[in-house]
Amino acid sequence: MRMQWARIIEVGRVIGSVQELSCETVEAEGTGRVLKALHYLDFGLPVASGQMVMLNVTAIDLGLGTGGVAFVVPAQSFADYRGDGGHIVKLRYTPLQRELLSVEEQASPYHDLLSDASSLDGLPVVCCLLHSQMPLVAAAIKYLDATARVVYCMTDQGALMMSFSDVVRACKGSGLIDATISCGQAMGGDMEAVNLYSGLLAARLVLQADYAIVAIGPGVVGTATAFGHGGLAQADALNAAYALGGCPVACLRISEADPRPRHRGLSHHSTSALGRACLAPCYVALPTDLEPEVLDELREGIHSSGIGLRHQVVRDQSHLSEIDLRGIKPSSMGRGLADDPAFFKAASCAGIVAAGLKARERGQASMVETGDQSGSSNKPKNWLDE
Repeated sequence: MRMQWARIIEVGRVIGSVQELSCETVEAEGTGRVLKALHYLDFGLPVASGQMVMLNVTAIDLGLGTGGVAFVVPAQSFADYRGDGGHIVKLRYTPLQRELLSVEEQASPYHDLLSDASSLDGLPVVCCLLHSQMPLVAAAIKYLDATARVVYCMTDQGALMMSFSDVVRACKGSGLIDATISCGQAMGGDMEAVNLYSGLLAARLVLQADYAIVAIGPGVVGTATAFGHGGLAQADALNAAYALGGCPVACLRISEADPRPRHRGLSHHSTSALGRACLAPCYVALPTDLEPEVLDELREGIHSSGIGLRHQVVRDQSHLSEIDLRGIKPSSMGRGLADDPAFFKAASCAGIVAAGLKARERGQASMVETGDQSGSSNKPKNWLDE
């Protein structure tokens, strides 16, 4: 943990519960660094220009991309804070722990509804590997199912604060996402949930979701090892969706532009999450509107990793050029739509597949092409039964 004193030189926007600041660090030799900093008003009183603050500069010193800003360590908390009547503590056993009202706890008005709940009743649940895939999935769903209610469940393997995400604010403001739930140690959604299982049930039963999207918060941990990365959260989400009777759809992480060989073509994050860690059968969305050589490479990666044996691969167009992103300009690792179209096509294809499965369930015409294993059921074939 790297801390440094700084003086606030400018107070910028207040977006939701976050103050944007420009600060100059205090250095022994004189002129310090000018840094962008964020101050979460969930934890401390508003700060003003000229005020001295303690900054956590760990992410900046480590040169991180996502999360590469300083964060104010609150010195003045809410003296009269009494909470919201909840008894579930998040950020537990840290100096910033706080109690929140969780959607399923006894004090919640939804406790009785969720007390015996155990089924999603076939709810399509699109499980992303990265946070940046979420807006494409949502836009694709709305493209085919304009009046659908889409709920985003954010898990706690990335950023913990929902308010850190500009893309969540943009998606809610544009109507691509209708409501949010922060699960586990994540916090700041429209509703809080103790874990992803209860979060998904709340999405279906409390928020009346037609679709759920699950993703980690911004940022993903990677160590260039097979299992030391945050992408395994996707496997956990797919397992949860299937265990609760949902219809799990997996979004592949693919790239034509990533400079790291392990993420070119089919990312090793996808092969470990879907080829090993995900034990539940799920639909895996494969965009077909890619360059032939890229598609051939992906097919080989899906086959060699065992993904094709464990899960039902669904081939479909991404329709990326037709989808209305409602002013949102998605990016991942600093790359936009034009820089790495394959990455974003994989995400939009997952939304197309989810909407197609929903349409098929309703008895409507579906764009989904599931191949020889499609059958008449919306449930993917269980590889354990083969």
